[in-house]
Amino acid sequence: MLEPATIPLALYVHLPWCVRKCPYCDFNSHERDGALPEAAYVAALRADLATEVNAIGERSVGSIFIGGGTPSLFSGSAIARLLEGLHDELNLLADAEITLEANPGTVDAGNFSAYRAAGVNRLSIGVQSLRDAQLKALGRVHDKGDAVRALEVARSAGFTNINLDLMHGLPADEADDALRDLAQAIALAPEHLSWYQLTLEPGTAFGRRPPPLPPHDRIAEEFERGCAMLEAAGYQRYEVSAFARVGRESRHNLNYWEFGDYLGIGAGAHGKLSLPEGVRRTVRRRHPTAYMKEAGSAAATATEMIQGPPLITEFALNALRLKNGFTRELFTSRTGLLATALDAGISAGFARGWLAECDSRLVPTPLGYRFLNDLQLLFVP
Repeated sequence: MLEPATIPLALYVHLPWCVRKCPYCDFNSHERDGALPEAAYVAALRADLATEVNAIGERSVGSIFIGGGTPSLFSGSAIARLLEGLHDELNLLADAEITLEANPGTVDAGNFSAYRAAGVNRLSIGVQSLRDAQLKALGRVHDKGDAVRALEVARSAGFTNINLDLMHGLPADEADDALRDLAQAIALAPEHLSWYQLTLEPGTAFGRRPPPLPPHDRIAEEFERGCAMLEAAGYQRYEVSAFARVGRESRHNLNYWEFGDYLGIGAGAHGKLSLPEGVRRTVRRRHPTAYMKEAGSAAATATEMIQGPPLITEFALNALRLKNGFTRELFTSRTGLLATALDAGISAGFARGWLAECDSRLVPTPLGYRFLNDLQLLFVP
């Protein structure tokens, strides 16, 4: 049986508007049309959160992630009202990590200072590339100068914990282009870098009309060289595409990968909450108008209970992304299942050289990281 009180809890808040939909984006984002309904949306978020409070009881929240969309389209005063409401409803840890996503094309120095004053203590800036031609190909609304300025403004506003999102394997990339991008990002000295491969998702503009991408072998080879560059610069790889200076790992994302719990509020937000009888998955109404109309009512949320063998797969899909892997004890505490449920997948992983055991931790080998999707599939019952 699950013991919810022992499982870390986080909160994800989705702000769904953006300036322009990027052709690779499969998130629930909607192009802004006129002024944002900030007051109405913040009120809806507060009503939404109120429906979850009874389910979490006295559990503390260790991190908040405000994602999108483009949350930095919201004014500093709106983010302040949002965080005031979250403090009113939640038992938030004194050292909670509070992250806000920002687009370099929507940077306002006054807003950044207001975000920091409101309690945001970590920024995640969606740079994606530091080459103007690639940014244009990706449909971004900023250029390299905007990206550099965004980091400067964030530092001036007092932020000392900043992540940069950077892509590799971009359309029309020539040899070593991705590494030149990465070197420029490292030179900006963020505390955290998320360096991930562009993927063509179904239902996106790129999915319907794929752009020319570099050869897969070259992408893989450049990624390995990039990992070495990051390590030499003092960034430790702790997840497939996440690199951080010591102590600057994303606590919020670690909670996902360690199969912790999280509430999800906002249009299209997903949540996971452990209950004694199993894991409750939730998803909110996707369209912002419908969400604001129904937030706080049962109509706004679809719910599913997950029990038994499917939890093995869900756990493995997350925990095997971590470079340090996981313990059998973590599996049992986060799923309520006996560790023997992992035996078949572990044996198959050992046999293929994709999984190893070190100090009681089950760890993907370098080969296992290269074939991570196949390794994860070994844990599908």
